[in-house]
Amino acid sequence: MQISINANRCEPSPMRKFHPYAVQAEKEGKHIYHLNIGQPDLPTPRFYYDAIRSFDEKTLAYAESPGKPVLIDAIRNYYAQLGVDLAPNDVLITTGGSEALLLTCLSILDPYTEVIIPEPYYPNYTTFVHAAGGVIRALPTNPWEGYRYADRERIESLITKNTRAILITNPGNPTGVVLSEAEMRMIADIAKEHDLFLICDEVYREFCYDDKYGVPTMGRFRDIDDNLVIIDSVSKRFSACGARVGCVVTKNKELQQAILKFCQSRLSVATIDQVGAAALYSADQEFFLRCKAEYRRRRDTVMEKLRAIPGVVVQEPQGAFYLMASLPVDDADKFQQWLLESFTDRGDTVMFAPGAPFYETPGKGVNEVRIAYVLKEDDLKRAIDVLAHGIAHYQRTVMKLAPPPQM
Repeated sequence: MQISINANRCEPSPMRKFHPYAVQAEKEGKHIYHLNIGQPDLPTPRFYYDAIRSFDEKTLAYAESPGKPVLIDAIRNYYAQLGVDLAPNDVLITTGGSEALLLTCLSILDPYTEVIIPEPYYPNYTTFVHAAGGVIRALPTNPWEGYRYADRERIESLITKNTRAILITNPGNPTGVVLSEAEMRMIADIAKEHDLFLICDEVYREFCYDDKYGVPTMGRFRDIDDNLVIIDSVSKRFSACGARVGCVVTKNKELQQAILKFCQSRLSVATIDQVGAAALYSADQEFFLRCKAEYRRRRDTVMEKLRAIPGVVVQEPQGAFYLMASLPVDDADKFQQWLLESFTDRGDTVMFAPGAPFYETPGKGVNEVRIAYVLKEDDLKRAIDVLAHGIAHYQRTVMKLAPPPQM
């Protein structure tokens, strides 16, 4: 028997790869600070639970394949507040943002066609593109330039006859990069001029820490309606990752029909979760402001701590709740395993996501890590202290480096 080529091209999730080692470490009595998964700990709005508790239909039936109208209307109202007018058919409900991305890739890619993606990028993009038989053309960035990528010449140099789409995350996962209005306009123009799909993963839209960025969305550029595909989700915005409700937003009629075929083949997204998700959109602006303020404090806490560690290269993220950092270690993957198997600081250790799987280019990101600052401030302080002690101990015992001279 044989496994498919596309499945073999996919890699394990770097965020979950070390789970077995973590389980063993916890069995040994170690406490782990989890900075590896973007799982918000802020309370999910009560509207979600209230809607589910009040659900009293006698039969739990399939929902409509495109999504329940109550949820689609809630999403349309939300986008209207952003200045984006959507018709009901412009929204297709999916099982989280992940399925939205997968169905989009399955609908626009043929074998060996290409998607341009700035690297480092969310590693599951690799799975979605490869599942559709596509190829990623990586747009390189680096930590010293803050992982910025909005450069017309660099983007256009990657466009070939096989290019189908540009895929960006704004605000960025894993880098926290936020595009300016001018940068968004420039990328939109490239997609329009070269007749490409522009897939914008905007699930972190509300988490921009500099007020000059506002609440960014490519949906405001109406001249790219045929090119634009927005990926959205309730997971991060409402701290409701377990709801598994997302959507594809596009005005491209052909793409709508293509994605709808896949939506029909998987029948429907869970009915009750859609009811709960619709209620989430009752949250007011104060909810978003509170969440953003909390994550801003956490970002500032992590940045202050990381900048105090000798040899760490990190730029302040402008959005989302992740950052990429270059650590003074030889191999972040090896370092992570060592932290779980061979190190504690007063019984504590730490997990992050090693950086290499966030890159398409071989050899890049080997000593980089993604940190999700989704813990409470005191826990973040302790976690980065543990990381600092771990780096110093690893350098002495594994890398065999002499300690720095005392000043």
